[in-house]
Amino acid sequence: MAITLYWEDLQPGTVRDLGTTSVTAEEIKEFAAKYDPQPFHLDEEAGRQSMFGALAASGWQTACLAMRLTVDNMLRHSASKGSPGLESLKWLKPVYPNDQLSLRHTILESRPLKSRPDTGLVRSRWELFNQDGDKVLEMEGYGMFGRRHPAVG
Repeated sequence: MAITLYWEDLQPGTVRDLGTTSVTAEEIKEFAAKYDPQPFHLDEEAGRQSMFGALAASGWQTACLAMRLTVDNMLRHSASKGSPGLESLKWLKPVYPNDQLSLRHTILESRPLKSRPDTGLVRSRWELFNQDGDKVLEMEGYGMFGRRHPAVG
């Protein structure tokens, strides 16, 4: 896929809709069995008896869903060079089977890297909302992107 987004294109204040996704009960259980085997992620009855009131996706799975949307709808056609990490990750509400989730991406800051003239650093916020408009996840972190016009010297 052709690169269409470089660091120069990722200006503070830019907001992007990065698509929608959902997760089934089976996918929730499969993920939980492999990575987060807590009872309320594995079994409907355990979910009903938990504070969630129903089978709920792992927060880690929710973050993975946001990452997939980010890759599919932005990073795949960008000059992404990876990420040095997140500043914050908050799971604000549970995600239930068949919730329709939509991701909003906002660029907060952008600056060139002095140590790498071909790379810029971008700080972003990702917000994942369910079909009722409730924010279920919020994270802030950094991405490194190739520059269209690398600095000289």
